[in-house]
Parts: sequence; C-alpha cells; structure tokens
Amino acid sequence: MNLTLWIAAGLLAAVALAGGISKTFVPRARLAAQHGGEWTRDVGAGYIKTLGVLELLAAAGLILPAALDTAPVMVPVTAGCWVVLMTGAMITHGRLGQPGLVLLNSVYLALAVLTAWGRFGPWSFGG
Repeated sequence: MNLTLWIAAGLLAAVALAGGISKTFVPRARLAAQHGGEWTRDVGAGYIKTLGVLELLAAAGLILPAALDTAPVMVPVTAGCWVVLMTGAMITHGRLGQPGLVLLNSVYLALAVLTAWGRFGPWSFGG
C-alpha cells in the first residue's frame, strides 16, 4: 500500500506541475482557446496565475516533504487541499457542460482522497 500511495502522490504531483506551469506561464488568451480552458475567459489573469502557483506548490508538497523527511505531514495536508481544488474544478467544468473533464477531475479527486486517507492514517510517515 505504501507503494500505491507514492504512485498516487506522484501522479497528482505530475498533474499539478503540468497545470501549474500552464496556468502560471501560458497567456490567458491561449489558455481560453484550448479545450478545458474556457473557464479562463471569465476570470482575471491574476486569479489564473494564483491557481497556477498553488498547483506548483501542491506538486512540491505532495512529494518533497516525505522525500526529504521534513514535515512529512504536509503530504496528506496537500492532498486534502487538492480535494478542495478538484471539487472546484469539477463544479466549473460541470457548469460548462464538460462531463469528460468532470470525470477526469473526479479521478484526481479520488487519488487525493486515497493519499490523504493513507498518509493521515495507517500508512503515515510518522509511524
């Protein structure tokens, strides 16, 4: 199960890194032109960049605390925050009539729930 939790956290970190890089560095107009980026038309560039930076922090927070054995409790805390972020993403894509993206975000949400549950619970880094 420990390996499963590392894989789940690694997959989430990769998704967070990719999303964070695009939201932080890709211009809003280019994001809005892509499928799944339509929501960026209705929000400010600062909001998008803030989400991008949070995703970059999430990518680090899902891996580095445990890998460096420095505050490893931040892994499940970050996974819990990812649950909140994915809930918002599912709502946003649902409102835009994008069921495929809602499903994809629900997979990410499930991985985050698994990671938070496992690392807060029976497979925590502290015990």
